[in-house]
Order: sequence, then C-alpha cells, then structure tokens
Amino acid sequence: MSENLPAGMATASRPSTPAPDGAAARAVPAGGGSLRRLLRNPLGAISAGVLLLLVAAAVLAPLLAPQAPDVSSLGDAFAAPDGAHPMGMDSAGRDILSRILYGGRNTLGGAVVALAIALALGVPSGLYAGYYGGRFDSVANWAVNLVMALPAMVVLLASRAILGPNVWVLMIVLGVLVAPSFFRLVRGIVANVRKELYVDAAKVSGLSDTRIVARHILIVVRGPLIIQVALVAGIAIGLQAGLEFLGVGSGSAATWGAMLNEAFQNIQRAPLLILWPGLALGLTNGSLVLLAGALRDVLEDRGGERAGRRRRRPRTQPAPAAEVLAGLSDPAAADLGKPSDPAALLSVRGLTVAYARPDGTAKEVVHGVDLDVHPGEIVGLVGESGSGKTQTAFSVLGILPEGGRVGSGSITIKGQEVVGLPERAHRALRGGTVAYVPQEPMSNLDPAFTIGSQLTEPMRHVLGISRKEAAGRALDLLRLVEIPDPERTMRLYPHEISGGMAQRVLIAGAMSCDPELLVADEPTTALDVRVQAEILGLLRRLQQSRGLGVLLVTHNLGVVADLCDRVAVMSGGRIVETGPTDQVLRSPRNPYTRTLLGAVLDQAPVRTPWQSREARKTTA
Repeated sequence: MSENLPAGMATASRPSTPAPDGAAARAVPAGGGSLRRLLRNPLGAISAGVLLLLVAAAVLAPLLAPQAPDVSSLGDAFAAPDGAHPMGMDSAGRDILSRILYGGRNTLGGAVVALAIALALGVPSGLYAGYYGGRFDSVANWAVNLVMALPAMVVLLASRAILGPNVWVLMIVLGVLVAPSFFRLVRGIVANVRKELYVDAAKVSGLSDTRIVARHILIVVRGPLIIQVALVAGIAIGLQAGLEFLGVGSGSAATWGAMLNEAFQNIQRAPLLILWPGLALGLTNGSLVLLAGALRDVLEDRGGERAGRRRRRPRTQPAPAAEVLAGLSDPAAADLGKPSDPAALLSVRGLTVAYARPDGTAKEVVHGVDLDVHPGEIVGLVGESGSGKTQTAFSVLGILPEGGRVGSGSITIKGQEVVGLPERAHRALRGGTVAYVPQEPMSNLDPAFTIGSQLTEPMRHVLGISRKEAAGRALDLLRLVEIPDPERTMRLYPHEISGGMAQRVLIAGAMSCDPELLVADEPTTALDVRVQAEILGLLRRLQQSRGLGVLLVTHNLGVVADLCDRVAVMSGGRIVETGPTDQVLRSPRNPYTRTLLGAVLDQAPVRTPWQSREARKTTA
C-alpha cells in the first residue's frame, strides 16, 4: 500500500529492529516502611517519643499520680519537692505532679475534641466542594467566609456566658470555628489535583469517584493536612490554656491553663510553679509541629514530580435543543444522519457537542458526526488540531471537559445507547467494554503509586479479583506489552521508567479488564520515531490477537497508513470524508483531505546547504 504514498507515510510501515524503550532510572530503594523511616529521622523520633510519653502519662494518670488532683492539705502549701511529691505542692497544698497528669487529660482531650469536630466538618466538605464544585462549592465558600470573619476569642467568651463554664462545650465551639481552615486547605488542593491527567485515567479505567478520591486525591492532601492538624491542635491547646489562664474556664477541673493562672498569681513567692505547666505546653506544641513535619516528609518522599492539566468532568446528558442551537448559524447541524449500524461495536450518529458560553448561549464544536467501528477493525479519526476529533472521542468515553455537553445525536456501544446514560452505568462501560489510551503517558500515571499498584487497582475494582490474582494478571499484561523484567517494573514509580515504557504500561492498563473497544488518543505523539514504530506494532498485534475494535485519534497520516483499516477525516467539527484507508489516501475526494496529504513535507525539494556570504560570492 505504501508504494504510491508520500515517503513519510511509507516509512511508518517499515519494520524496525526491536529495541528497548530506554534505560529506566535506577530504582531508589524504598528503605522500609514509613514508620521505620520516621524513626530514622532524629527530629521525628524524638518528637514522637516526647509526645507519646505525654499522652501515655495523661492516659495512665490514675496509675501514675501520687494522689487525686483535688486533694489538698493547706499545711503543705508551697512544700518543696520530696520523695512522695516529686514536683512539690501548690498554693492549696495539692500535688503538682498529679495536677499535671490529670490536667493533661483535660487539656489534650479538649484539643482532640476540637480537632475531631474541625476535621469532620472541614475535610469532607472541602473534598466534595473541590472535586465537584458547583452550587455546593459556592454556598460552602460563603458559609466559610462568614465563620472566618468571626473573632474566635469573642465567640468563645460569649459561648461561655451562654452555655456555661464547661471546657468540653467550649472546645466543640472552637472546633466549628477552626473547621474553615481545613475546608479551604483541602478544597484548594483538590481543585488543582482534579485537573491531573492521572485522575482522568483513573476515571476512564472505571473507578468510582469515591475510590478516586480515596486513592488518588487524599494521598496528595495528606501532607498539608498533617501540618494543618498539628497547627490547629496547637491553637486549640493554646486557646484552651489562655481561657483557663484568664479564669474563663471551668475552674474546678485540673488543666494546664488553670495551673498557669495559679502560678502567675504566686510568681513572687514560688516562681517554679509556672515551670511545670509551661514546660508541658511547650513540649506538647513543639512535639506536634516537629512530628508533623517529619511525618509529612516521610510520606511525601516519593522522588517524583506531579504534572498538571485540566481535569475533564463527565458531561454526557444531552442539553435541550434550544440551548445547544442558540447562536448557531447552521440549523442543519443537528441532522441525525443515517440509522445506527447494529453490527458495529461503536456507532455514532448525528453527534453534536456544544460548550456553554458565559452569556447562557452555547457554541457547537462538533456538528453531526457519523462514525462506525466494527469488531476487529481499526478506524483512524484524523484531522488538524481543533478539528473536533478529540471532542468526538471524549463524547464516546463520557469525559467531556467541564461545560461541554452532547447536544444531540446517538452513541451506541454494543447496541447500548450511552448518551444520557447515568454516570454509574457509563463507568461500568468504561471499566470493562471500553478502554482508553491517552497521549502524554507520563502525565497519566500517578507519581505517588508504583506501576504495579496502578495496574492492579482497576482490576480489583472492576473484575472483583483478589490482590494476588490482580498482581499475577498485571505481570502477564506487562509481558504481553513486551516490557522486559516485569517483576522489577511493577515495583518502580512512574518517574523511574522511560516514556516508551510508560506508554506500554498505559496500554497494559487499558487491556487489563479485557475491553472490546479501545479508544487511543494520539498514543505515539510524545514518543520518538523508533518507539512509535514499536508501539504501533504492539497495537496491531493486540488488535489481531484479541479482535479489538480500535478508534485511533491522530493527526499523523503515516500512523493512519500503517495501522488503520478505515479512516475518517474531520475538519471544522465535521467528517468530510470517510472510507477504506487505501482509497482515502490514494484517491482523496475532498479538497481538505488533499490539503492534508499535500502538507506532508517528505516530497518537498531538498534545501541547499548553508553557505556564508563570502562563500556565496566566491561561488558566484
């Protein structure tokens, strides 16, 4: 077929010598679990030890304390430390050690209550608002701004006057007041992470939104969240101690703040009284901050960088015809064309895609597309950038970008209509029947997980198999896509493999749930020429061995000539020509197709070698 084609397309079909995709970077040893790495960090180990000691002492206060915290003996007021009372006695003759231990229970317990309330209110709402946006996001932001405008100390003092001097009630109020800090932190991170291409890849693999958030979103949120937890816990402890120091707390209960209040009143007579509660507060807050920093560093020590792009949200419900056609100059664009082909694996009829404008109208970018893909057939969807080919593919997958809608038309996969299909049913199709191979392979792999983890997760979710079965299946898939040493590759992170190997991993992931239709969007664009030929050969072998139907989105006519059985040419959102590849490329009927073929530069005259001005004068 290549003998009468432009040279650039003929060379695409020549066999190339198999070669490895490139040497992968040397694997960085994991170095054991997170706990082991934390304990090897001096600051992390020391701060964890101090904090654990303080918490254990507070929990075991009834066993460790010499006496009850409220037992007093006025005759022993301000008594010096001795064997029975290692820290001495306070102004009322109460044992200081006992009050420090029991005070830790009240102070740390109050901080835990405030922190739990703040996390329960701020994190889930921030995840939902950041991931889905919409009206909930607007309302939640308005409520958060309102709460953050309130002065916390004034609200706590007012709450004390209304609800009584109960430290636990005040900590609940404080939890509500600090919840907006968690909301804003989580929402901001999730709103950025949801644009990552690996989130799109997880959605296309059939994972539910809940699983995507739990698996791919929370792992990005956890580092900043750990730091925020430490800061908020410190604020809660400090505010509680401040209220008790001012005499606004419960008064009767032993707390570190109440001990500071008493010590300050007697600082001239017994200055050491202020040392013990101050030391407890300082050690607790310092340990929290240092431990949070060390833990964050351990958990985030992956060595990879995250690439970001816009996340595409599924919008497959058809919009009303009046909304889609508003402002359009071609009323015939919604013509549904010929009936669907019942024998086709994928049948698209009269597809229109429109995007909402800020003024409420819509701009149509795909106009009345008809397209079929049969089992065992590779159909190329070709056109220049902006022709609408990727929008057509995204409509099939149900992952149109935010604001995009299928305006009219029909998309059937194995006879099932998918336009207007509920997201849960569409997700089941994407996980099992339809698979997706994106461009930019490195951006579609989550840098926080190993290759093996990302291959096994969709199989466990979609196929319902065990972790061991999924791991064995993943190894078989890596061998199928001709990756050398698949056992080692399973343990690597995305940044430790080459671009060609990453594309093979994505193809393996697409094949993991035995799909019948493969949508490949520019699968060789980011690869060098030799690796392109290897990937095209791999796709051809997979299609022949498994009887796949393949919709190949590309602008490369050489790829079309090498791989496709039929080709559809798109221009301006319309298919202007379709037919067998040999016919379309040899005898194009549409002027646009002839323009695309004429743009191939391989038959252009060779430019003469560059010469300096002096050399040109000498030659002349």
